[in-house]
Amino acid sequence: MRPILTIFPVILAATSVQAADIDVAVMGSDNRPLAGAVVMVESADRAPGGAISFPWPYVVSQKNISFQPHVLIVPVGAKVAFPNRDTVRHHVYSFSKAKKFELKLYGREEARTVVFESAGVVALGCNIHDSMSGFVVVVDTPFAKEADGSGRVALNGVPGGKAVLRIWH
Repeated sequence: MRPILTIFPVILAATSVQAADIDVAVMGSDNRPLAGAVVMVESADRAPGGAISFPWPYVVSQKNISFQPHVLIVPVGAKVAFPNRDTVRHHVYSFSKAKKFELKLYGREEARTVVFESAGVVALGCNIHDSMSGFVVVVDTPFAKEADGSGRVALNGVPGGKAVLRIWH
């Protein structure tokens, strides 16, 4: 399904240096909201100042034979914990270009961590439970969020000037 993008207001090409708020609605080709889409705004003119951090925990739990959350956004350099909250063992891995890793078989209430050094989408799997899938989206911008149930994302304080808007779903 190819996403269709609606931006309110359209300010990405603003020439002013003032910060602005951006409201994005991501819709599918069927005109339904794409909850879970990741929206990122990257400044074309300058690198972000200072370290990037997000207010949510950098944790992907294994619970009920699934990755929770299904999608986690983290900044480049983040250390992500992978605790096992299930009654069964898991073997978490990724063959993604942005990060290849393997967390060999571990059980309930055990945890492993992985550091994500490069921006990109990291697909997660479990060698024991083929139905498990999840994603870590590693970004190098502080302006990244996951769309809510209505496909909406609000990004506050985006600097003026040229920028690139990216959407992953």
